[in-house]
Amino acid sequence: MNAKLRIFTAVVVAHWAEHLMQVYQIYVLGWTPHMAGGMLGYVFPWLVHSEALHFGYAVIMMAGFLWLRADMCSTPGASRWWRTATMIQTWHLVEHSLLQVQALTHPFFGRDVPTSVVQLWFPRVELHLFYNTIVTVPMVIALWLKFGREREAGPSVAARTAEMSPS
Repeated sequence: MNAKLRIFTAVVVAHWAEHLMQVYQIYVLGWTPHMAGGMLGYVFPWLVHSEALHFGYAVIMMAGFLWLRADMCSTPGASRWWRTATMIQTWHLVEHSLLQVQALTHPFFGRDVPTSVVQLWFPRVELHLFYNTIVTVPMVIALWLKFGREREAGPSVAARTAEMSPS
C-alpha cells in the first residue's frame, strides 16, 4: 500500500471512529445528539459544533478521492467502484457546502440551525452514518478489487528482474 493510500485510509478510519463514538454516546450512554460529539467533541466541543470541521473533512475526502484517482483507475473493476464512491462523496460535499454557507450567513428551510437537504427528512447523526457508509462501501470494494488483482498478478516484473540479476 502506497503512502498516499495510507494517509487517506488513516483519515477515513479516524472519521469512522468519531462517528462510532458519537453513536455509542447517544445510544449506549444516553447522551443527547447535541452533547455527543465523538472523541474530538469530548475534548473540544466547540470544534465539533463548527460546520467548518465537517466541511473541511468533506473537502479532504474529496481531495483524497481525486488524489488517488489515477492509482485506482488503473484497475478496470476498481475504477468503476472508485468513481461511484467519488460521485457519492461529491453529493456529500454539496450537502456540507450548503451547511457551511448557512453557518456563514443564516439557516435555510425555515430552520434555526444549518440544515442539509436530506436532513429535512432524516436526523443528522444517522444521516451522516448513512453517507459515510455509502461512500465507504464502494471505496472498500474498489480497494479490494485493486489489491486482490495485484496479489493475483504476483510480484512486479521489476521485482522479479532484480531478484534474477547478479549482485
